[in-house]
Amino acid sequence: MNQKETNTLLSHIVPLLGWVAVIQYASSQSYEEQNVTPILGNINLAWVESAFGWVSFTYGTSVVSLETSSTEQFVEFFIRKGAHVFVYFVLAVLVYRVVRLWLGDRVPEAAVIAILCTTLYAAYDEVRHYFHPNRSGMVEDVLLDMAGGAVGVLCWILLTERRKKRQAYE
Repeated sequence: MNQKETNTLLSHIVPLLGWVAVIQYASSQSYEEQNVTPILGNINLAWVESAFGWVSFTYGTSVVSLETSSTEQFVEFFIRKGAHVFVYFVLAVLVYRVVRLWLGDRVPEAAVIAILCTTLYAAYDEVRHYFHPNRSGMVEDVLLDMAGGAVGVLCWILLTERRKKRQAYE
């Protein structure tokens, strides 16, 4: 492997390992350490009640609604689940970039492998939550993480294909 290939490999693997470290750190924290409801309590969320008072659904074994939780808890639920999507969106893109180094132009295979690896990591992370005090491991979170990863890979593929087309016209 020459210096350019080594630099390319490192420029892909280091961000991936850094992101995994961030996930590991965040996953090691208890719910109480990540709880943002006290911060949300300082914000006027009256508009949430009027705009989303009708929302009610089951997630895992809990009903998510303004009838079953405070406005702050309701908003925090969506912040936490949005964080899941974002974190695994980024993770899947970083995994995809590394996989593409080995598979080259085999985009569909690289996408499937990246989504599979991201889903397996999400499952591992939720198993860790299951055994962590004050955390819960949920299959629903794995599915949410997988969806975030799939959207991330799709967005990255579309973005890079668009960039290639622009460069071809320049």
